[in-house]
Amino acid sequence: MTHTLGSPTFQESSNGVPTFDQLTWAALVASGVTGACIPVDFDGSALDAVGTSERLEEAGYRHENTGVVFAAAAHLLACTVPIQEFGTSLTREKYVPRLAKGEWIAANAMTEPSAGSDVSSLATQARRGDGGWILNGYKNFASNAPIADVLVVYACTEPTGGFLGNTAFIVERNVKGVVVNSLIKMGLEGCTAGTVTFKDVFVPDEQLLGNPGSGGQIFQHSMTWERGCLFALYLGVMRRQIERSVIHARDRDQGGYPLAARQGVSHRIAEMQRRFLAARALQREAARSIDAGEINGTLVSASKITISEAAVANALDALQVFGG
Repeated sequence: MTHTLGSPTFQESSNGVPTFDQLTWAALVASGVTGACIPVDFDGSALDAVGTSERLEEAGYRHENTGVVFAAAAHLLACTVPIQEFGTSLTREKYVPRLAKGEWIAANAMTEPSAGSDVSSLATQARRGDGGWILNGYKNFASNAPIADVLVVYACTEPTGGFLGNTAFIVERNVKGVVVNSLIKMGLEGCTAGTVTFKDVFVPDEQLLGNPGSGGQIFQHSMTWERGCLFALYLGVMRRQIERSVIHARDRDQGGYPLAARQGVSHRIAEMQRRFLAARALQREAARSIDAGEINGTLVSASKITISEAAVANALDALQVFGG
């Protein structure tokens, strides 16, 4: 796969990883998904968490390539948001408008083979160099990595510092020492993902996010936005499933009656709607807590798991409604 900063070209990789869906990405950019909660001065829409959730839900409803919607949400919430919130004035001006407009694509490089959301267990290291930092390590399951222009990378800068021993960096995809390989996230084939290896990668001081040692705080801030808002896109998926199930149940005749006349079918669809409404109510309440500055971690996490479980259950019920 080839990709050039700011002027993307995409080709299918040799291992069969799906190509990037540029048409869906362009549609998401046009509808303001990639800059939803970014200030207007940086070419965003300045939406709050509730407004961002509404926009992501609509994107999930309108676009059947859920992987690309997921990719756009991760690009915004896990990458653009922390650059906007914690970058210097120079890095914000350089990166945020291009990311908000979808001209550049960002990837969050946090997960490692032995560290997922555990920011205190990172093996990737960054040590001081002349005018910057030298980065070495390995990341996996990085959404957007094969097509990214910009990486938000978390690395250990103080091995004995625990939560306060990690630092966040902005790393451009095409700098010397960055190697990306593609992989597939099952169920999210439309989201190009990959592994990222850093070998003696130089990161200048101005590419830091926040201060040395604040990586844990920055990661938790971005994950609050991601956990609280990203899953709204699956509310849109559920809406679409319910709508299609209702249409099918009304149109499909079996034994002289539409499927909708059979309680075993109509009750199943009613349960799908109940799950959707309950999950949406919880998600919006979590988003409101973010907007109020009174972030309730339990509420945000409960929203995420409730939507996830409802989405799986509704998908299985939709399969039953469609039957053969």
